[in-house]
Amino acid sequence: MVRRVALVCPYSLSRPGGVQGQVLGLARSLDRLGHDVTVFAPVDRTEDVPEGIGFIASGHSVSLRANGSVAPVSVSPPAAMAALRRLRALRPDVVHIHEPFAPGLPYALLAAREVPPLVATFHRSGSSVLYTLLSPVTRRLAGRLAVRCAVSAAAAATASAALGGTFEVLFNGIEVDRFAGIEPWPVEGPTALFLGRHEERKGLAVLLEAWEQIIGADAGAGAAASTGGRPPALWVAGDGPETARLRHRHPESDSVRWLGVLGEAEKIRRLVAADVLAAPALGGESFGMVLLEAMAARTVVVASDIDGYRDAAGGRAVLAAPGDPVALARALRGVLDGDLAGGGAGREAWLEAGAGRADEWSMAELAERYEQLYTTVMVGGGS
Repeated sequence: MVRRVALVCPYSLSRPGGVQGQVLGLARSLDRLGHDVTVFAPVDRTEDVPEGIGFIASGHSVSLRANGSVAPVSVSPPAAMAALRRLRALRPDVVHIHEPFAPGLPYALLAAREVPPLVATFHRSGSSVLYTLLSPVTRRLAGRLAVRCAVSAAAAATASAALGGTFEVLFNGIEVDRFAGIEPWPVEGPTALFLGRHEERKGLAVLLEAWEQIIGADAGAGAAASTGGRPPALWVAGDGPETARLRHRHPESDSVRWLGVLGEAEKIRRLVAADVLAAPALGGESFGMVLLEAMAARTVVVASDIDGYRDAAGGRAVLAAPGDPVALARALRGVLDGDLAGGGAGREAWLEAGAGRADEWSMAELAERYEQLYTTVMVGGGS
């Protein structure tokens, strides 16, 4: 049975992010299952409208601080109401809202009358000022949700503490096929890649300090023999409130390359090309999606030993104490020097194990799980 599904993302598609990627990936996977899918999300530039996906803009975004980060959300009531009217005109069988208590269209749907069954997925973990300040309102509106899902146990615990109720704990999905057969680019010697917003909790400052130790040690040794005499380079992708300060302290050089915000195609090619993905977040990560993407790209992962990353890695990443540049430098240097069990053969085994771990989180499987939930709410079930 073909179903008409509306997927609602509160975050602007003009700003790459984990929730945005999940919504677009789920839309593509549901489309392949034969469903009629339309994504509703803010967008700030026409060139950021997704191709090959039904899409309706739900406004332009402003940046609001939330959970130690900055969320690009629409706060325009007229834009939310206009999007709500267009959603109703589509007559979807089910509406799937990601982060249902983010501003914009999600709140409009929770407050509206005569809307289709609402499935919600909660991504955030850790404390939330919004939940605390609006607790009576959010608990009442949560009663409108037919099914409550969470991407991890940590996200479910956060939402349950604020809203009560029961949650279906699923996972974030990986479009594994998007990493298959990709030509690595550029290939210019040993490289580490950072992907993320330049803000304190993502740990970029710690990574850059660790990288100085690596480069300084190489300079003192003349250059590591294992890297063929070429010093390693750190690719820093993304931007954020700390970009200017960190670039001033660690300017562009042969060893540090500032790439800015990457498009999806370039991100994938650089993930495939990199020797190691560095994920040095200090905390507040409900799930390490970028770790699994790196594994799908057959890139070794070095990550902070925090709950969200540890759960995602499943023993397939090199973990270092969060906020410790010495420990991070040691872990990165070990990977770049090939110090994985068994040398070269060990690296291949490590990459195979990582790819297998990524396969466990297939977006295609996740879409089938959501498909089952949609059927449940359409026949009057739910929780």
